[in-house]
Amino acid sequence: MTKLPLNLYLAAPRGFCAGVDRAIKIVEMALEKWGAPVYVRHEIVHNKYVVDGLRDKGAVFVEELAECPDDRPVIFSAHGVPKSVPAAAEAREMVFVDATCPLVSKVHIEAERHHQNGLQMVMIGHDGHPETIGTMGQLPKGEVLLVETPADVAKLSPRDPEQLAYITQTTLSVDDTIEIVEALRARFPAIVGPHKEDICYATTNRQEAVKAVAPKIDALLVIGAPNSSNSKRLVEVGKTAGCSYSQLVQRAADIDWRALDGITSVGITAGASAPEVLINEVIDAFKDRYDVTSEVVETAVENVSFKVPRVLRDTAA
Repeated sequence: MTKLPLNLYLAAPRGFCAGVDRAIKIVEMALEKWGAPVYVRHEIVHNKYVVDGLRDKGAVFVEELAECPDDRPVIFSAHGVPKSVPAAAEAREMVFVDATCPLVSKVHIEAERHHQNGLQMVMIGHDGHPETIGTMGQLPKGEVLLVETPADVAKLSPRDPEQLAYITQTTLSVDDTIEIVEALRARFPAIVGPHKEDICYATTNRQEAVKAVAPKIDALLVIGAPNSSNSKRLVEVGKTAGCSYSQLVQRAADIDWRALDGITSVGITAGASAPEVLINEVIDAFKDRYDVTSEVVETAVENVSFKVPRVLRDTAA
């Protein structure tokens, strides 16, 4: 049977970011240093394939610190944790390694600094997301007010409208966040913003690449987990940028081929916690069905890397 022609546009950058790369490396190096099992509080990153791979090597994933024994190392996920978690680990004299992405830690430090200066925080983020829980947990209860939409801004009742600062989750839609920031500035003109944008470079770059691809395609496939905030935002960005059909898939087996009937051009991108192996799997699935012509649409070059904690760099010792 003759294969129909299809243009594949590969968004770049896509897939793993430096923070995810570092977090995975931390679990692998901990297993090397201390042997299995090593406990990990929450999924180290939001990707089933990655988590299953680490589980096979001896990582045990738990939801809470209470599920970990005192005598085995525990790693905190890339999304960050409330201050109470390392404090509890210290109280139990546990060995722990914090895999919080340095760009999330930057937001934590920012919140702390504003708090010390007497400002109440407004956090733009998704309720219940591990990163939001971790960031809000850096300060005492009531010191961080959460908003998810511009409408939430109207309902805020801060302690003092003149003494406010805002921070954001690092994986939000850039465009949606601008709207919320505008609403905050309109209602609280004195509100203090971050020195440098809180939304991380990887989230911003992946969204920009999708915007560049969107006008060229009939459909967009985003490779990522259903609980990955930055992956879900890529689907939304694709739709807003003019690609009416956007699909989030964990891997090739999840592709809804019937929905792609009759299309001639597809864009492919991946969230920051999706490994290259899954991206290649999806590309190969298209090559099996179509006569594929590929083009890379690159909007930025990333060369960021983060060091792992010193306790693991001393593995040789």
